[in-house]
Amino acid sequence: MSEPEHYSFCVLLTGAATPLHKCARVVEGDGRLRDVTMHKAATMYYLQGQTMESIAAHLHTSRSSVSRLLSQARESGIVRISVAPLEETGSHLARQLHEAFGVHAWVVPVRPGASQVRRLSQVAAVAAENFMQMIAPGMVVGFAWGNTTAEVIRHIPRREIPDVTLVQLNGAASHETTGVPYVGAIMAEAAAALGARSVHFPVPAFFDYAETKQAMWREGSIRQVLDLQRRCSLALFGVGGLTAEIPSHVYSQGYLSREDLNALDADRVVGDVCTVFIRENGTYRGIELNQRASGPTPDELRRIDRRLCVVAGPAKAPALLGALRAQVATDLVVDEQTARQVVRLAQK
Repeated sequence: MSEPEHYSFCVLLTGAATPLHKCARVVEGDGRLRDVTMHKAATMYYLQGQTMESIAAHLHTSRSSVSRLLSQARESGIVRISVAPLEETGSHLARQLHEAFGVHAWVVPVRPGASQVRRLSQVAAVAAENFMQMIAPGMVVGFAWGNTTAEVIRHIPRREIPDVTLVQLNGAASHETTGVPYVGAIMAEAAAALGARSVHFPVPAFFDYAETKQAMWREGSIRQVLDLQRRCSLALFGVGGLTAEIPSHVYSQGYLSREDLNALDADRVVGDVCTVFIRENGTYRGIELNQRASGPTPDELRRIDRRLCVVAGPAKAPALLGALRAQVATDLVVDEQTARQVVRLAQK
C-alpha cells in the first residue's frame, strides 16, 4: 500500500461589493445583490463552518439554493480553493523525485481507470494553481506551446498581474501551417487571464536547414525575441512523448516527416522539451533535428530561474525521465501513475 498523501487546505475569499455587515438592499435581480449573497454564503460555509441547512435558514432560502450559490462563488472567483502537499511531510513519490533529480514535485492523485483527458485536466488544474503562485509583477514568462500547456492555461483564473510579459519559447510554423491559430489562441488566452502583453516567436518549429536557422538568428527582429527569452525568470512547458496517449502536437500535426521519425528512432529519442529532442539518459546533442529546432536547448532552459514542467500520462514516463536527467525543470506537476513509472525506470 502506498504512503498516504498529506495536504494543507486553503480557501481565499475575494472582496464582496458590499461589506457583509452593511448589506444594503438593492433592486431584485441586480447582479450586485447576487454577488453579496454568494459572498455571504461562502463566508458562512468556508470560514465559519456553518452547515448548508443553517445558511439556508439564515438566508431564507433552500439548501439546494445554497449549494448553487457556493458553486457559483467558486466559478466566479469569489472563492478560490488550493490544495498543496505539506512541506514537512509531502508525498513519498515527491520525496523520491526530489532526492533523485532535485526537483520540487507535486504528485497529483488520479482515480484509477480515469481517461487520459480527465488525467490531463486534473494535473493541469494543480499546475495552474502552482503557476499562479510563482508568477509575480514585472516578470517575463516563457511558454512552450503544446497540448499540456494549453490545458494549464485553460485553468488559469482571471487575475491581473501588473507588467507581465509572456513570450513564446519555440516556433510553431510548419510546411502545413503557420502555427498562428493554435499558438496565438493559447497566448491570447493566457494574456487575457493575466492582463499581460504577449510576444510571439515568428519562426518554424523546425527549419529545413541548420544554416537557415543560423541566418535567422542574426536578424534583428528575431534577436529581439531571443533576448526577451533570455530575460525570462519563469517558464511553463510540458514534455512531448513519441507514444503518448494523447499524441503530442509536434508528432501529430505534420511537423515531422516519416524520415524524421525514423531518424529520431535511430537516435534513441524518447520525446522532446520545447521541441528539442532528448534521449532517456538526458542527452540531446548529436541529434540532427536539434540543429534545426527553434526551441531552447536544455542548457538554455537551465538559465531560467524557475521552470515549471507539467506531465500527464504514463506513456510519457521515458520522456519525463530524460527531461529530469537533463535537469530542465526546477518544479514538476505530474500524476501519480506517471511518477511511479518514472521512479521505476530510474531505478533500473
